Amino acid sequence: MKRLIFASLFIFIVSNARSQVYLQGGVNLANITNTKSGATEDNNLLTTFNAGILGRFDLSKTLDLESGLLLDGRGAKAQTFLTANHDDNYVKTKFNPLYLEVPLNIVLRVPLEKKTNIFFNAGPYVSIGVGGKSTQDSKILGVTGSSSQTIKFSNDDPFTSQQDDAAYDKLKRFDFGLNVGGGFDLGKVLLKLNYALGLTKINSTQSNNGADDKNKYRTVSISLGIPLSRK
Repeated sequence: MKRLIFASLFIFIVSNARSQVYLQGGVNLANITNTKSGATEDNNLLTTFNAGILGRFDLSKTLDLESGLLLDGRGAKAQTFLTANHDDNYVKTKFNPLYLEVPLNIVLRVPLEKKTNIFFNAGPYVSIGVGGKSTQDSKILGVTGSSSQTIKFSNDDPFTSQQDDAAYDKLKRFDFGLNVGGGFDLGKVLLKLNYALGLTKINSTQSNNGADDKNKYRTVSISLGIPLSRK
């Protein structure tokens, strides 16, 4: 039912976009905060992806309202080396959940020339967890090993304060946050840079999102947009 709601919202958004509809795909540099102040470690960056379709609605000559549906990869990776030799005695972990995201951005367009513009975007997003994998590779004293697990999500109702079906091995089904970014509309393509600031703690047992900024998503996206229609 929750995925059906997201799909229905996506169809409504794209079918009613009056100015532009475009396909988007790109690279995500994902991370998860590990301090109470919201800091991350650069060597935990996980390279994943984003893909979907977005529509822009005319609000004025320079303002658009942008929304749609994206399949968004998030997570982080970690590497532990037990000795100075990085070719042996290590444990490497990748945590890569997948979400369906509906952003709602205000887009400010600054015209350049020949129907091109530079734009800036900002706004909230809501997303629902739909899958993903957690993998671990190790090599200890020459003996290698690997394992893989499907990421689990709780069956939570986002409209209540309680965390339904919470467990330490499950993520929250829903994530909320803010997007901020910008790019260039070159006519035939859009070049975009976006930063997603997660506002919810990701584990289903963590009910107080405002206690600190530890264990929240942080994702930088570099994307290419291909217009399907224009006003």
